[in-house]
Amino acid sequence: MVLFMRVAGRTLDGFTVIPRNLLRYAAEAVGVPVVSIASLRSIYRRRQTLSAHQRWAKECLGLSEITAADEDALTAALKLQAQEAAHTDDLIEAAKQWLFARCILIPSSFRLLAWARAAFSQVEDQIVACVAKAVPGVRGKQLLHAVHTLRPPGNASHLEWLKTAPKRHSPTTLAQTLEKVRYLTSLGAYEWDLSDVVLARQQAYARQIQARRPVKSREIQTRLQLVEMVCFLRVTLLELTDMALQQAGRRSQQLLRAAAERAEARRGHEPVDLLKQALQLKGVLHDETKDWQQRVLEAQRLLAGLDTGTDAARSFAARVRVALAQDSQRVHACLAVLENLDFQGPAKDAGFTQWQAWREWRQRGAENLSSSSALPDVGPAWNPLVHGADPKEAWQAFEASTMMALRRSVRRGSVWVDHSLSFRERDQMLISPQQWAQHRKEYIAQLGVPETAFEFLQPVLTTLIAGMWGVVGACRRGRVEVGKDGMLHLSAPAAVSNDREPVRTRDAIYRSIGSVQFPDVILEVDAATNFSDVLLGHRARSQQELLALYGALLAHGTELDGQEVALMIPGLEYAQILAAMRAIESNKRLRRANERVVQYQSGIPLAALWGDGDKACADMMALDASRQLWNARVDPRRRTYAAGIYTHLRDRWGSVYDQPIVLNERQAGVAIEGVEQYNRTEDRIRLSLLAVDTHGYVII
Repeated sequence: MVLFMRVAGRTLDGFTVIPRNLLRYAAEAVGVPVVSIASLRSIYRRRQTLSAHQRWAKECLGLSEITAADEDALTAALKLQAQEAAHTDDLIEAAKQWLFARCILIPSSFRLLAWARAAFSQVEDQIVACVAKAVPGVRGKQLLHAVHTLRPPGNASHLEWLKTAPKRHSPTTLAQTLEKVRYLTSLGAYEWDLSDVVLARQQAYARQIQARRPVKSREIQTRLQLVEMVCFLRVTLLELTDMALQQAGRRSQQLLRAAAERAEARRGHEPVDLLKQALQLKGVLHDETKDWQQRVLEAQRLLAGLDTGTDAARSFAARVRVALAQDSQRVHACLAVLENLDFQGPAKDAGFTQWQAWREWRQRGAENLSSSSALPDVGPAWNPLVHGADPKEAWQAFEASTMMALRRSVRRGSVWVDHSLSFRERDQMLISPQQWAQHRKEYIAQLGVPETAFEFLQPVLTTLIAGMWGVVGACRRGRVEVGKDGMLHLSAPAAVSNDREPVRTRDAIYRSIGSVQFPDVILEVDAATNFSDVLLGHRARSQQELLALYGALLAHGTELDGQEVALMIPGLEYAQILAAMRAIESNKRLRRANERVVQYQSGIPLAALWGDGDKACADMMALDASRQLWNARVDPRRRTYAAGIYTHLRDRWGSVYDQPIVLNERQAGVAIEGVEQYNRTEDRIRLSLLAVDTHGYVII
């Protein structure tokens, strides 16, 4: 009783049969034979004895019954979390954690469900009112009718068109993406005031529309259909704007790379051209048929044709800028497709200033540019080209400079677009001052951080001091040394002797375990960790629901699709697996379930022999992808289209973090982020060393 209440924070009344693991642990602790099955009714013949033991266990553990004040505080916390929750199951789990952290006995599941439904319904009513205010009745009906109408040439509706993913990277894909952005802007998706609906809740509604067929969406209630549709259109606008900016950034980088290749090719031909000109000059100077004055004038004419230039022309970067400016048609097309995006930024930002000047001159007509002096200052690198003698060439150089400056400003966040997710203003990504002042205590409790900065920094400083002393001790023992460059260097590792004992131990373990089927492993791990409860958001209500969940895991983790997995499992339909796959994808449930499995694996006694748990390695794995996927890249080894998945593996053989990335890009950022994300939780062994393949780069 004490053990269960200490771990679960509630009494055993909710179980008809006592869990097997609890029975085994309790029997081993008191030294009695392990029983296979037992219930509270078989153990406690008298109800009064059970109540007395429960009271004693509560007093021993310091647990208290929930009071009216606690219920009010819990209701307020659930109301705040209901703004981001996608289902009432998430609120039930949040309520359990809230009560457990405050040493309050968790009541029955019916009371938890009632509190969760009340908070969820209250927030949902507020969302319905907010959407009805942003999109009034007649306008809402017109909006629903507009998205369900057929789009020329009549093959699909506007909703189906918006739900289609962008294809491979190309200027046509970028134009199609921005066409969708213009359509959503024409519907007024950018103007809707949805400030009372948090972004996570909007994304939850959008996923429901994305996962449902359009004909099924039209069958639900009009008010809920309007809420889902408005959130879907709003989130789609944000996501498509992100895609457009990413595609435009990649397009500008592609043009820059092509300009560098042309500049490199021209530089390779320059010695040959110079040799030809030198031979011509030599022939002119040694031509005895002409007098010396004619030979000097002709030599001056040949020398005037040489591209002597200045130091800017002699540098390779300047040659690349010239080549990029000469590619005026593609540079202009890259800028023109972004013209309808409403970029914002400070007046002093170079990229934003050039973008405004470019739009202003484009409205006037670039052909009216009579002198390059009218163009703004673009910095010392581009000024010689932009403020040259030829106005046409100056305008082409200004467009190239604007494209590169805008790309840099967008990447560093100094220029933003309001209807975007990743490229918004930085203040928009934070909690608003009004909400922070109103719900400060609830946010602090939800984030699990101290109320003052001193309380937050004190453990960090303590850890930093302990780490510095650890470095000092390692230097004294000779395991670490400070080089002439001022950096820490590890001593060369000693070779390990060729000991066959680990191999014999491994073979003995495999012989003892024998052959095990993969479904048995899934069932055994689920019985020990209950990861299916996290993935479903509740305990499985039937055998079919549990099998569908396992099938969804196989479909997500292998090359098989849902239909092929359904054929492998008797009595399971494809629709059930598809529904389970969509449920797993939402609200980071898969990551939380993986954390349970990793924690269970780290607790196995054998895992302690693999490592101390403070080291990990990280690398990227290329997963095959369709060439129609706009962010797919060619794998340089296999020469096939693929997307990258960057995984962190602990020394105890647990995958603790993963992130999808784009191939052929630097991986230092995701490597560091994985360590930071894992070390964020305080009740686990922190990673102190990460082994990575840096591909020639240095990670500091």
